[in-house]
Amino acid sequence: MTNPPVSINLAVFNGEKYIRHCLDSIKKQFYQDIEVNILDNASTDKTVEIIKGEYPEFKFLENNRNIGMWPGQEKLLKHSSGEYIVVLSVDVILSPDFIEQTLRVMEGDNKLGAIQGKIYQWQLTQNVPKLSKIIDTVGFQISRSRRLINIGQGDEDKPGFNEKKEIFAVEGAVPIFRRQALEDCGLETQGEKIIDPDFFWYGDDLDLTWRMRILGWKQYYYPQVIAYHDRSTTKDIKKHWYEIFSRLKKRNQIPIKKRRLDWANYRLALIKNDQNIFRDLPYILVREIMVLGYTLLFEPGVFLGFPRFFRLLPRMLRRRREIMKKARVSAKEMHEWFT
Repeated sequence: MTNPPVSINLAVFNGEKYIRHCLDSIKKQFYQDIEVNILDNASTDKTVEIIKGEYPEFKFLENNRNIGMWPGQEKLLKHSSGEYIVVLSVDVILSPDFIEQTLRVMEGDNKLGAIQGKIYQWQLTQNVPKLSKIIDTVGFQISRSRRLINIGQGDEDKPGFNEKKEIFAVEGAVPIFRRQALEDCGLETQGEKIIDPDFFWYGDDLDLTWRMRILGWKQYYYPQVIAYHDRSTTKDIKKHWYEIFSRLKKRNQIPIKKRRLDWANYRLALIKNDQNIFRDLPYILVREIMVLGYTLLFEPGVFLGFPRFFRLLPRMLRRRREIMKKARVSAKEMHEWFT
């Protein structure tokens, strides 16, 4: 194995609770040819103070406003020299061989655009990390109704999670990208940006990785690449429709603005990237009717996000036309991913 440079890029907003655990896990990496780039998105807690005072060896940039996780990552990319880019969230802890294991598979296939690790749940107890063997995610799966599923979310680890396999898309907690694949995803109708400037807080990762797959870049789950993610929305996950009422309390803890963005951005990503909408329209419509019914009964405030969706729709259609012209994977091949 060669020793290619790797950039670990962290965009953070108010990460005081996690920042030391996250950055210490980087310092413990076995693989040493690493640069660390950090962008603070105008934090109002002690995040900046901790980074400047305790981690001066890392490259540090500051924004005067919160531009979001993925636009922050695009800004960091311009300051990165690595052939491979680790997109890191502050609530993630890396295993010591995270980078080493990643390179073992990335170096073997130059059409491999992104790697998804086995991500477990963890949580802080009196500022001490408690690592678990409960799966946070092993990547995205998508159905014919276009329901997006975090594979394994909330499950105990088991032998089935120990097999390397190709997946629809990597998830956004801590994916590893080939730099060439990221740069290939820029669009003229987005101002040559990789990340859609009209997405914020939700859906950026899905939009990017869906487009990456259309452009012919493979994405794989690799179980030897291990990290831990403290994501409150994965705790006590409900898997069946009849558990809907126990899920409501958890949903209500999510800011209504984010729930509006959840609804709109996911559908904008679908309109922008999906080559098989009409082929699977009956499945999609059934699910959309169910979602609208749920929203009407339990989350009517989400409807206030509809005007933004329709305002952005013409832009998404323009970007769709550009993506379809650039597509290297046919609609038939893409349809195999919709289970």
